[in-house]
Amino acid sequence: MLRSVLFTPGNSERMMEKALRVPADAVVFDLEDAVALSEKEAARGKIRQALTLPRRAKAYVRVNALSTQMTADDIEAVACGGLDGVVLPKVEKAADLHIVDWFMGVVERRKGLCPGSLDLVVIIENAKGVWNLEEILRASERLSRVSFGSVDYTTDLGIRWSGTGQELYYARMMVVCASRAAGKEPPLDTVYPVVHDLEGLRKEAELAKALGFKGKTAIHPEQIPVINEVFTPTQEEIEFAKKVVEAFKVAEGKGLASIVIDGGKFVDYPVYLNAKRVLEMVEEERATPGKL
Repeated sequence: MLRSVLFTPGNSERMMEKALRVPADAVVFDLEDAVALSEKEAARGKIRQALTLPRRAKAYVRVNALSTQMTADDIEAVACGGLDGVVLPKVEKAADLHIVDWFMGVVERRKGLCPGSLDLVVIIENAKGVWNLEEILRASERLSRVSFGSVDYTTDLGIRWSGTGQELYYARMMVVCASRAAGKEPPLDTVYPVVHDLEGLRKEAELAKALGFKGKTAIHPEQIPVINEVFTPTQEEIEFAKKVVEAFKVAEGKGLASIVIDGGKFVDYPVYLNAKRVLEMVEEERATPGKL
């Protein structure tokens, strides 16, 4: 599970080193929007060095979009044993994944990496990407999950970010539902663009959680603790999940498929399965050093 994913410029050694000390579940060294064209080549070398540093989080690199014709050089430059995966921005169609998946396989062979070891995450950030989500999600076995990018999405549609998120409901629900239908990992919600507005961040993260997202991307280390807190089950949620699982197992042994617990709370198979997911997430988080 990735609750929090921190993006950091790939041309700043200081910021990358700092990002690796933040309690994010993953760090993304950015070669795309955060790096000027004149800095791209130098940033690749700086990222390679950063990938050798000690860390607790997974490390990804956001490469440049296929339309820039820099994607292959980016992947070739940063692929190494310290890289967990590639983040591909501005994905619009399945063919984008076919190309990048194939090239990642080539690079794995060239670099002596285990075939299929590099993860692939794509960012859906325009109308074409949302419209073609189903085919995108089924285009590659290497693809683990998608992330939603609202900044480019609102620009593409010519709409303004309201702060309430109402203009993003359709795209967010498409991302969540399509990911589930394709059997992928839960998607990541978009960044919150107002860096120091932690209360606004919390509200948006809670909305994303309610819509089915299990994690969120960030653009500043200060945002990570809030995101981790929102997407980690509360003690109350954990205790209720335990009650549900224990009571339902007993009921199931008696041939019952629905029960009432805690003074009237109805429990059937969907509620039971959701409770199991909560407990599985907690166990996974506790099994990872430095978490929970």
